[in-house]
Amino acid sequence: MKGVMEMAMQELTQIAAAEEQARAICEQARAEAAELAVQAEKDGTARLNAVISGAQERMREAKRQAENQAAAFETDLNSKTAAQCQPVRRSGGNDCREDLGQRMAILKMKKLRLCGIAEEQTQLIRELQLLGSVEIGSPEALTGAQQTQIFRAGDSSSADALSRTSAALASALETLKQYETKKGGLFSARPEKTLDELFDDDAYSAAVQTAQEALDTQDARSRNQAEKSRLSALRESFVPWQTLDLPLESNGTQHTRVLIGTVPAQTGFDALREAVYEAAGEAQIEMVSADQQSLYLLVIVYKGAYDAAASALRESGFTQTCFDGVTGTAAENIRLTDEKLAACEQEDKRLTDKLTALAGETPAIRLAADRCTQEIAKAQAADRLAHSERTFCLDGWVPCEDVGKLETLLEHYCCAWELEDPSPEEYPDVPVKLKNNKFTEPLNMVTNMYSLPAYGTVDPNPLMAPFFILFYGIMMADMGYGLLMILASILITKKSRPKGTSGQMFGLMFSCGISTFIMGALTGGFFGDFLPQLVGIINPNTTFKSLPALFTPLDDTITILIGAMALGFVQIVTGMAISFVEKIKKGEIMDAIWEELTWWVVFAGIACMALGVTNIVLYVGLGMVVVGSGWSAKGFGKVTAIFGSVYNHVTGYFGDILSYSRLMTLMLAGSVIASVFNTLGAIPGNVVFFLLVSVAGNGLNFALNLLSCYVHDLRLQCLEYFGKFYKDGGKPFAPLAINTNYVDIQS
Repeated sequence: MKGVMEMAMQELTQIAAAEEQARAICEQARAEAAELAVQAEKDGTARLNAVISGAQERMREAKRQAENQAAAFETDLNSKTAAQCQPVRRSGGNDCREDLGQRMAILKMKKLRLCGIAEEQTQLIRELQLLGSVEIGSPEALTGAQQTQIFRAGDSSSADALSRTSAALASALETLKQYETKKGGLFSARPEKTLDELFDDDAYSAAVQTAQEALDTQDARSRNQAEKSRLSALRESFVPWQTLDLPLESNGTQHTRVLIGTVPAQTGFDALREAVYEAAGEAQIEMVSADQQSLYLLVIVYKGAYDAAASALRESGFTQTCFDGVTGTAAENIRLTDEKLAACEQEDKRLTDKLTALAGETPAIRLAADRCTQEIAKAQAADRLAHSERTFCLDGWVPCEDVGKLETLLEHYCCAWELEDPSPEEYPDVPVKLKNNKFTEPLNMVTNMYSLPAYGTVDPNPLMAPFFILFYGIMMADMGYGLLMILASILITKKSRPKGTSGQMFGLMFSCGISTFIMGALTGGFFGDFLPQLVGIINPNTTFKSLPALFTPLDDTITILIGAMALGFVQIVTGMAISFVEKIKKGEIMDAIWEELTWWVVFAGIACMALGVTNIVLYVGLGMVVVGSGWSAKGFGKVTAIFGSVYNHVTGYFGDILSYSRLMTLMLAGSVIASVFNTLGAIPGNVVFFLLVSVAGNGLNFALNLLSCYVHDLRLQCLEYFGKFYKDGGKPFAPLAINTNYVDIQS
């Protein structure tokens, strides 16, 4: 296949050379025409037109020749590519066989390199999107001067324009949400649409126009509401002066000054009037109105005494009121303002009715938003390609299990391509896709929350699932809570058909609900001691005191604690075993012996000594600790290495195992809290009161434990378990695919 790619690049170079030759000929013709035009001006207009016409004809002929040459190269490229790609495709050459571990692990990836014809780019990108199996990246840096001249980066203008359209659609949906008469439920299922409906151009254009109309209408309503607010404030400013039969623009006569203004309400009106009389002589002051904050005054004073009157008024806190641009009395302005407010109200109703009607088009706008998302993804993928005038190149990744579908697709296009395994040096850049079954797939939300495993390492989900589900059931341990989890997951899944992380969450809730129910049956818990308490209220003489149980949190606390730490030890040893196998696969045999095998011998030795079998195994293990700890150290460093290794491992393993005591703690806490609420409800001896208190208390306990058990279970997996073998840092596989937010696409 590499030969095909090299041949393609050679042919592309020839095409580019032909195109460059055409451009050079055209530039030369333009230069000749310019020189001749200067000379032709001396010979008259007719000569000038003849020169220009001749130059243009030579340019067109040169362009035709160059394009014919480039087209010939392109045809030759197509035929050679098809001839050489066909035998390669028939021969395979891509080993995609998976071993047992790969069937439930990190999918094997193939690196894709492709060169195609520009005319087919748009359709090929669309087909790759529908395939949903190829992550498109930017091609590796092309070497050579000719290749650098051939290819150019993509143009992001199309993606930018689509992003603006997407933002407008999202804004319109947010705007119309408040005008929808029929609201969707919390767990409402998304409508199902076909690909034809999703990519209906007419419906898309109409929805985009509707969205823009909604935004324009909302803007108009916002402006109208702002005007209403302004008019309302203006009207309020007129109200205190509505009894004043004087135009608000009046400021006096030839000999008098007229003032209107306010003073604080606590100002004594009579004292103010006397102060003004004493300062200015004859003056008229009238109180127009008053409220809790201010007194509204009319002041008439001779012009000659204005300064003295103004000084006295200021000492009393007088503030002059001015109505700029207002004519007529306050009452007249109130009537005029009321008319404008009424018009605004009518306009607001019209705009609201229009937005309510447009809200009926919300489903179409949602579909258009999903369509726009697909177009953005395609445009962004196209921007990552390397382009020439007639060709394009892409690099990407495809899961090995999808190679067959990709090959079938590419058979219908004129392109050269190759698939190869990534080298170990490329592993950090290889995207990661996990392949799990229905039992382990819900654990993807746990893995994604922590970090994806690095490519080439082990998928933790199948190894984590039994422990996670079991530990959750131990901590929750109640049949009633388990039934609630099972029923909730079934009903929500059936009603809303959640996808992605939401779907994984409810799938995990179902599995953990089963585990919770089983552990509740073993401990005799059904909403704590709900049933015995209820029966005791109905029949005080009953002998029914508890449900059958293998063990109970209150009576067998020490046993549960020992069992929890034993389970923790099993999980830690399992993590060590996984690490041991992975190191052996990588050829790190000595590390596997000194890090894992050594401590297995120590653990086995402690068990043999505790059972009184023999002490020899422990001595062998301790000897291996000494040898392994100082294996690579020299001199005194051997001593410190031995001491550090023993201290770190002993404290580490002890702390990890002790951490699993939380299994017992949460089981005990949940059981005790439920019993406390049941006991409180049973004190009055009334069934109704008991049910109210018990339901409320158990509901609170269930909600708290639902989250608490998940958090503590997650901690055990991520810290105690993953720390033994897990290598994180994987990049999520992000193929070009149909990804929707508002609708489900029918398969």
